[in-house]
Amino acid sequence: MAPVHAFDVLGDPVRRRILELLAEGGEQTAGAVSHVIREEFAISQPAVSQHLRVLREHGFTTVRAQGTRRLYAVDATPLREVDAWLDHFRGFWNQRLDALATELARGSRERRKNGNESS
Repeated sequence: MAPVHAFDVLGDPVRRRILELLAEGGEQTAGAVSHVIREEFAISQPAVSQHLRVLREHGFTTVRAQGTRRLYAVDATPLREVDAWLDHFRGFWNQRLDALATELARGSRERRKNGNESS
């Protein structure tokens, strides 16, 4: 099987939502995940199973058998790889956030200054 980039897997809104469900609720049965996803996205149970398979095959989830049920959980390993890749760009965000903080502080000082002069 050819390697798939993490963003290819995460590019699908159904798969992102499945990961959100698992992150919020911890380990869940395939049936519980399927129930929520089928209602929210109006897709079939086999389609949900396909999304779960993609997540499992690419390391975003783990699965364990419990009797006849399959319990899914998030595996953070690929998410750490995405985070490491995004780290290259955080400097851009931090610069802009620092500039925004400076402008907000400047505006706050101006409002206080103007408020004090009118008293």
